[in-house]
Amino acid sequence: MNGLQRPDVSVVIPCYNEEENAAAICAAVIAAIEPLGVDYDIIFIDNHSSDRTVEIIRAICAENHRVRLIVNTRNFGQMRSPTHGIYQARGRAVIGMCADFQDPPTLLPQFIARWRAGADIVLAVRQEESNGVVLRAMRALSYRLARNFGDYPIVPGATGFGLYDSRVVRATRALSEPEPFFRGMLVETGYKLETIPFHRPLRAGGKSKNNFTALFDFAMSTLAGSSKKLLRIPIYIGAFGAAMTLVMLFGGMLAFFFDRPIAGWLIAAVIQAELALLFGFLGLLGDNIRIISERTRGTPLVLEHERVNFPTDY
Repeated sequence: MNGLQRPDVSVVIPCYNEEENAAAICAAVIAAIEPLGVDYDIIFIDNHSSDRTVEIIRAICAENHRVRLIVNTRNFGQMRSPTHGIYQARGRAVIGMCADFQDPPTLLPQFIARWRAGADIVLAVRQEESNGVVLRAMRALSYRLARNFGDYPIVPGATGFGLYDSRVVRATRALSEPEPFFRGMLVETGYKLETIPFHRPLRAGGKSKNNFTALFDFAMSTLAGSSKKLLRIPIYIGAFGAAMTLVMLFGGMLAFFFDRPIAGWLIAAVIQAELALLFGFLGLLGDNIRIISERTRGTPLVLEHERVNFPTDY
């Protein structure tokens, strides 16, 4: 691909400390796409890795002109960096996937076949949940809240791994979200969406970055900065209050079974629940104010340190 010619498919792979997987995922993507006879490129976007990830991908770029690299100036979180990479892609369709093989490259031919058949969005939907009980419960609760209170439905089990037609990418970019919840924005566009069920494989190597803290930050639309942390304090207090409400209710149940007074437990549970709701709404209000501020500032999703293998007219 030279000059202004657009590839048929751009595969965008965000990464952070993936030195054990970078070369392998690149080879696996090439092996999955090359037999299809489509023109393609692969864009890695590195979120300020502290290991040899950038060095390894830079070496791949030197050997393969189809592989490109964006290096961020710092870690911009799990929402902004991948979305920025997708917005830099020039393909008529864009595939977003993880670097750690939790998103199997073997599905790529199915994505492309569905796209060629007329689908604008093709999302892979996970058929099982590998996280612990607490994280599974949190994820189920978030799906229920989104279904009952959201302006548009999200796809349970979809992580964003999938293919998006270039017009879908343009539509999401036009929304100008400072903290893009990309898989929600895909549904918001209203374009034709199809799903493919899959079973998530084991990681090829390395340690998952999606621990409890990372997933909580992702759910809270992480944006680094002290102002955000201060505005989020009420949400943390509200979450603690909700946990204490459950403790008080459990204490009331024990008091009931052991013939003890339960009024004190119930009153305490009601007070804790009211405080949890109060602080939760205060936190959401503060976060909405912060997002309004971000939109006013026109903050970019990421700041790039360098680009490798990008043509000057890309």
